[in-house]
Amino acid sequence: MAPLRFCANISWLFTELPDFSQRIYAAASAGFQAVEAAWLYDCDLPELQRAREATGVEVVLINTPPGDVKGGDLGLGAVPGREAEFRQGLDLALKYARALDCKRIHLMAGRIPVGLHRMAVAKEMEAIFVQNLTYAADILSKEGITGLIEPINTRITDPRYFLDSPHQAAAILEKVGKPNIKLQMDVFHWQIMDGNLTQNIHKYFPIIGHVQVAQVPGRNEPDSGGELSYSYLLKTLEEHGYQGYIGCEYKPRGSTKEGLGWIKDYCTHSQ
Repeated sequence: MAPLRFCANISWLFTELPDFSQRIYAAASAGFQAVEAAWLYDCDLPELQRAREATGVEVVLINTPPGDVKGGDLGLGAVPGREAEFRQGLDLALKYARALDCKRIHLMAGRIPVGLHRMAVAKEMEAIFVQNLTYAADILSKEGITGLIEPINTRITDPRYFLDSPHQAAAILEKVGKPNIKLQMDVFHWQIMDGNLTQNIHKYFPIIGHVQVAQVPGRNEPDSGGELSYSYLLKTLEEHGYQGYIGCEYKPRGSTKEGLGWIKDYCTHSQ
């Protein structure tokens, strides 16, 4: 079995440094060969390019723009009446992905509009999401890019997020039917919403395009105290032959570097 590979989510790690380009250098210095990030759109793109080229670090994932954050947006993919803005955001994400040679884009679903009930708008939002994902799939396929959809838990993190379980996501992907639109498995969210991780990994592994990790419930390092046995979960991913990167999307309890011992332990035991 090939050992797993890890990438630093620089929206969560190395936040001791204010600038994303500085975080790329810090990730490389800490031994990471790849990074991912949520939103880089306020950053100077040439500066990010220089950092990537100077370090040789791969940028493996970015998100589509969130929309109007102050207005309560967190993605637009399934939001009624925002289709044109979703497409504009996709164009911007593509600009950054091309410049950074990034081959995965998380296509954010967005939130249930304020004042509306989930059940009342679920069918409409699903139809819009399927339509937008189908549009994105055709655009991304020309660039050799994989689009990802990520369930975000609605019990702790975001009660109004539209896409909240792997089962819902898998049903949507089946309707989209495009091979370059896949499922992003954030173990933190999956555990909170459904648990049953062994069976869910096995069931959905063929459509998983990216993995992210954090302990539950604190969302800290995987070896911190919590519900999950990451030695078991990482072994399970190994046994399934997972080839992609695993994104470290967690809140360090102290400095980022001090919390990286779990990766060193994994690498030591996997040799």
